[in-house]
Amino acid sequence: MLDCKNRSKIIRILLFICRTIFIPTNFTLFLVSINKDLNRKLTVMKTIKGPGIFIAQFISDQEPFNSIENIAKWAKSLDFVGLQIPTNDPTYFDLQKAAESKTYADEYKGKLQEIGLEITELSTHLQGQLVAVHPAYDKLFDAFAPEQYRNNPKARTEWATQQMIYAAKASQNLGLNAHATFSGSLLWQYFHPWPQRPEGLVDEAFTELARRWTPILNAFDEAGVDVCYEIHPGEDLFDGVTYEMFLEKVNNHPRACLLYDPSHFVLQQLDYIQYIDFYHERIKAFHVKDSEFNPTGRQGTFGGYQSWLNRAGRYRSPGDGQVDFKTIFSKLTQYGYDGWAVMEWECCIKNQIDGATEGSKFIQDHIIRVTDKAFDDFASTGADAKFNKEILGLS
Repeated sequence: MLDCKNRSKIIRILLFICRTIFIPTNFTLFLVSINKDLNRKLTVMKTIKGPGIFIAQFISDQEPFNSIENIAKWAKSLDFVGLQIPTNDPTYFDLQKAAESKTYADEYKGKLQEIGLEITELSTHLQGQLVAVHPAYDKLFDAFAPEQYRNNPKARTEWATQQMIYAAKASQNLGLNAHATFSGSLLWQYFHPWPQRPEGLVDEAFTELARRWTPILNAFDEAGVDVCYEIHPGEDLFDGVTYEMFLEKVNNHPRACLLYDPSHFVLQQLDYIQYIDFYHERIKAFHVKDSEFNPTGRQGTFGGYQSWLNRAGRYRSPGDGQVDFKTIFSKLTQYGYDGWAVMEWECCIKNQIDGATEGSKFIQDHIIRVTDKAFDDFASTGADAKFNKEILGLS
């Protein structure tokens, strides 16, 4: 008889076949439900890795942020042990070279290891955004692409798609198993249904989004790397329902996973704790970023077109907002999340140096080293089938 682990492997193979030959969705969802049940039985608590730091908001032409070596040494001095690396600037990381040259990838990884750091994930937030852009945002998002692809949406999308393909191979060459990105958006400007959305608009947009992402997801599958979408306002994947809509369109692709960032859910007034219960099997990356929501009689979730400082909902440094990180770390640990806890600095009040300094210790203080024994083991009576029957009155 097959054990849970082997049954789970067989079901994953069946799911792959279903996606390949387009077996009806109901049967695919049936297999997914069985796989979830088996995964619950296989869940083993793990100690979360960290602290890591996303360096995108720190890069500048000023020391110590003017080179990857200097940033790494600075991060190490604050007791960070991992860096999440943005890939839009070849000065700090050459994405194409890392995809095409294992030597470059090994040397880059080795350079950080000498300083005492690991790469947590690569990030293609800017490139992922450009996989899907509504024309209303063309001018604004053109700045995310190289000069030669601006004012040419088709060429820009092709460039972004190729960047994602490079990211899959680069992640593989670096020995990573998760990747951070955005989904892009064709629908965001229609999120509030006024005027009424035309029938079929949402379905058409998600069909197109899935069409663009499926070959990218397949490339990541070949590389053995999970695509972790940061669920975020401004993206078509901005909450649990929209993620599920996308997941259905990509036939529950195993690599369509999640980057969990609770700060975005506080601003949406979404239950970010229950979200972990719903989606923990797909959470493969984690941003430690805080936020707060303080509605007034004058403004609420939409913010009244105000600056971040003057909005009812605003991002804060870890520990300065309203996010219950103690429960989050407990939940993720309970469900066996073994990825990184990566601090992302986005605060409208506290400066980045203090935010990073405090953030490193904040993550260290919240990581739970999992127990290898039950607290009541001292009172154990051992395992004895005969004794169990006796105390149940069955013998």
